[in-house]
Amino acid sequence: MFLRFLFLLLLALNLGAAAWLVFGRAPPRALPPATDPGVTELRLLSETRHVAPASAASASASAPAAVAERCTTLGPFTTTVDMRAAMQKLSPHVARIQYHEEQVSHSHGYWVYLPATAGREAALDEARALAAKGINDYYVVTAGDAQNTVSLGLFDDESNAKNRLAALQKLGFAAKVKQRIDTEPAYWIDYAVPANATFSWQAWLPGRNDLQSKSIDCF
Repeated sequence: MFLRFLFLLLLALNLGAAAWLVFGRAPPRALPPATDPGVTELRLLSETRHVAPASAASASASAPAAVAERCTTLGPFTTTVDMRAAMQKLSPHVARIQYHEEQVSHSHGYWVYLPATAGREAALDEARALAAKGINDYYVVTAGDAQNTVSLGLFDDESNAKNRLAALQKLGFAAKVKQRIDTEPAYWIDYAVPANATFSWQAWLPGRNDLQSKSIDCF
């Protein structure tokens, strides 16, 4: 009797479990939407056709062509103050402007002299020899790179310097002549204007006949 009861109990449990598996499982829930309401759904690039943006195509077609220019350099200006004043007058009327500096050699005449001696006393001996020959326009240099040199004159004209040199050499003095050259800065203004524009720097810098202009490669 007990075994039969146990058999019926197990059978009922098996039937109940089977019924729960078939009828008791909750229906699957739907997946939430891929985006929030009102937001465009994302798509893979492979799901869409590639189309070039109309704005990019139109921009490339309507890009303005580069304006042709011509460039000029103007100078020389001997001081930065003069150069900057000219730049201020030209700047409103040109497309671009800049300046550059150059080193320029200038002649400051010709120097006739007796080369430096080994010491001060030897230089004075040469001075006394000059005086004995009637030459009194001399100067014994007492300091600097030309110390113990006897200066015999500065001349603007080369021919005058050579005449002085010849006269001294005729009297037996080993005189020499040397051109005095100094290097000084010079400033030039470079500016650019449209190639088809009518532009005259003289209109903005009147009276500057000391300046010269020449064409250069544009910067």
